Amino acid sequence: MIMEERAVPPRVVAAERVASEAGFKKSCIPEVGRLLRLAAAAKPHGIIAESGTGSGVGTAWLHSGLGAGARLVTVERDQELARRAANVFADDKRVSVLTGDWRLLEHHAPFDVFFCDGGGKRDDPQGVVELLAPGGLLILDDFTPSPYWPPRFSGEVDELRLFYLTHPALDATEILTTPASSAVVAARRL
Repeated sequence: MIMEERAVPPRVVAAERVASEAGFKKSCIPEVGRLLRLAAAAKPHGIIAESGTGSGVGTAWLHSGLGAGARLVTVERDQELARRAANVFADDKRVSVLTGDWRLLEHHAPFDVFFCDGGGKRDDPQGVVELLAPGGLLILDDFTPSPYWPPRFSGEVDELRLFYLTHPALDATEILTTPASSAVVAARRL
């Protein structure tokens, strides 16, 4: 029997269906999804953001923790995926699905939670940090766990992960999401 808190929210199921129909294979995993739900719930009146909507699975997990006074804005480059994801949230005015470059998010910042799963994470990490409100939470997934310090990936120092983990404006840590994947979770210092 599945415990209620482990049940998959209905919008996540709907977004997973969109992913399947669109042949999209890079959706948020449930382990990260539950982390997203928790982060959104921690900021019940916050502005929540996501870069890399995809089919809306991560968006749906964020939505499952969204407070009545919160807003959620997400951006996807692929016009068709963005359109399909927007349909999942068409009945909730707290959610905006934008189509275009991740920098469209700048117009909605600063963010109380930012799930940076698409643009920005690699191409402008400093820009990502600057979009956070003081006390804002940053979540970056899709890392491979490293038992070394500094963290390594493919035998080399993982400079991207090191940037976030040691940034002077962030208190950051890395957590295992599965035995083979990890996420960096950070809070912007006040």
